[in-house]
Amino acid sequence: MIGRKLTWPLAFVLFGALIVSLFPVFWIVITAIKPPTDWNASPAIWFPSHPTLVNFRTLFDPDAIRAYGVGGVSQAATTSVYGSLLASIVGTVLSVAIGLFAAIGISRYANGGKATPLIILSGRMFPPAAIAVPFVIIYSNVGLIDTFRGLIAIYVAGTLPFSTWMLKSFVDDLPREIEEAAMIDGRSRLMANLVVTIPLIRGGLLATTLFIFILNWSEFMFALVLSYSNVTTIPVQLARYVTATAGTLYGVQAALAVLAMLPLILAGLFIQSHLARGMTFGAVKR
Repeated sequence: MIGRKLTWPLAFVLFGALIVSLFPVFWIVITAIKPPTDWNASPAIWFPSHPTLVNFRTLFDPDAIRAYGVGGVSQAATTSVYGSLLASIVGTVLSVAIGLFAAIGISRYANGGKATPLIILSGRMFPPAAIAVPFVIIYSNVGLIDTFRGLIAIYVAGTLPFSTWMLKSFVDDLPREIEEAAMIDGRSRLMANLVVTIPLIRGGLLATTLFIFILNWSEFMFALVLSYSNVTTIPVQLARYVTATAGTLYGVQAALAVLAMLPLILAGLFIQSHLARGMTFGAVKR
C-alpha cells in the first residue's frame, strides 16, 4: 500500500468523507457568529450578512444579548467552564494513572486471572441511563451529590475500563525482554516498569489520555443528574440555554460549543505525532 497513487475515485470518496465530517463543525462556527434573527431563518442562512460576537459575549455577560431584544440568560458560562476543566482534568489524571498500573499488572503479572480484563470492561456494559438513578440515591446518602468529589469519582469509574484496556494493549506489544534486561542490570520490577515500560509506551499513554479527556469533557448524563447548583459542566450548561420568550438560544449554544472544542483541538495538535503513533501502536502483533 505504501507509495500507491491516489486515484480519482478514491480522492472523490475521501473528499466526500471530509465534507461530511467537517460540516457539523462548519455549521456550529457559522451559527456562533450569527445574530439572533438568523438562527432559525428559513431558508437557512449559510453566511450571515452581519456577523457578530454577541453570542460569545453572552457567555460571560448574560445581558449582552438583550441588545437584540432577546431575554437575558440567567447564568454565565464561567462556572460551567471551570467545572468542566476541574472535573475532566482530575478525572482523566486519576483514570489514566490507575489504569496504567492496572494494565501493567494484568499484562505482565496476570493479576486476577484471565477473566479480570472482561470483569473490568463489564462496568461499561450498562447504559448510563440505567444506573444513573441508583447513583443518585447512593450519592444522596453519602453526601456526594452536587460535589466535585462525587463527579470526579463517577468520571474515574466510568472511564477506567477504557484506560485499562487501551493501555494493556500497548504494554502487551512491548517485549518483556526489555524489562528483564533492566532487572538484570539491578533494577527492581517496579523501577523497571517506571523507567523502561512507561517511557516506551508514552505515545499510547498520550493517546489514551486524550481519549479519556474527551470522554470526560463531553459527559452529560451523570453531570446532569448528580449536580444541581454548586457544580455544573459545559454539556449541562448547553441544555440550559433556553428562555421562555426566545426558546432555544442556538447561537449561544454554538458559541459555547466552539469554546468547548478549543482545548481538544489544541491538545490534539500538541500531541499530534504521539497521537498518530499511539493509535497505531499495538495494531500489529508480533
